[in-house]
Amino acid sequence: MAKKEKLRQRLLSHPKDFTWDELVTLLYYLGFKEEGAGKTGGSRRKFVDAQGNVINLHKPHPGNIVKEYAIKQVVERLKELHLVNE
Repeated sequence: MAKKEKLRQRLLSHPKDFTWDELVTLLYYLGFKEEGAGKTGGSRRKFVDAQGNVINLHKPHPGNIVKEYAIKQVVERLKELHLVNE
């Protein structure tokens, strides 16, 4: 199984230890690019795909583990875009 599919399955299982790096990697695999991550961006991150679909998130800090509510939001948004299905 490819890394992309493993990350997708892991996200869909709503793990409590999903890292920010794993999430960013998966979003990149799905065609999203991070925008506006400059000095004044703070912890808010915006990911946009080629069709202009947006996923807004807060980067976790001080740790690297994505909050459960953020995982649920990402899964719901990816379902809306037909990029994942459970």
